[in-house]
Amino acid sequence: MSLSSRAATANRPASNPPSRNRLLAALPRAERARLTAVGKPVELVFGEVLCEPGARLRHVYFPGEGFISDIAAAGDHAMLEVGLIGSEGMHGIAVALGVNVSAQRSLVQGAGSALRVHAAAFRRELERSPALRRILDRYAFVLMTQLAQNALCISVHRVEQRLARWLLMSHDRAHADAFYVTHAFLANMLGVRRVGVTEAAGVLQRKKLIRYARGRVEVVNRRGLEAAACRCYRADRETWRRLLG
Repeated sequence: MSLSSRAATANRPASNPPSRNRLLAALPRAERARLTAVGKPVELVFGEVLCEPGARLRHVYFPGEGFISDIAAAGDHAMLEVGLIGSEGMHGIAVALGVNVSAQRSLVQGAGSALRVHAAAFRRELERSPALRRILDRYAFVLMTQLAQNALCISVHRVEQRLARWLLMSHDRAHADAFYVTHAFLANMLGVRRVGVTEAAGVLQRKKLIRYARGRVEVVNRRGLEAAACRCYRADRETWRRLLG
């Protein structure tokens, strides 16, 4: 099965991941400098699997330009995306909660920069920094709220609305108007049949909200896409803004 979704990064200037990650940017300067000093700037590679269910979490990541999908799986074929993490957050929040084992498969969906911190060093900084603890406690609550919102979204909203929401979430994290994603991947991530994704993408394209060809999606009318999405997208953004913005 192809899991294909990468940000279009051509001609995009490189940036320092701490300057792009919004959780790091919210820290006091001295505490941000300490955390950055024990971390390592890395490039997230499209398609890279960062961890599997049950695997030990050896690092946490603060994406700057790349983004990561957390995927829950049941067997070899049934899977569902339960989290999408970009410059607004961090990957490995379980470590901050005292858990060192991954519950999901984590896959790089968009290539780009990130700050990688070894789990042990991260825990030491967490003990030293009340500000980091406070921010990550709030971020953990945001993730819990978004997970509940996602469950509601799956049960009550049309595929077209959910697809628009997913495209907006990816657009926010890709820092580019175009990215790549296959129908097969979207079908698995949204928990629907492939034909449903094809029909929903066709509706959005006929409304001139996106261009879609050979796996390349381009957002051409951001405002219209927001209007087409379910209110879960706005609810997620408002939760983040209220608690962390």
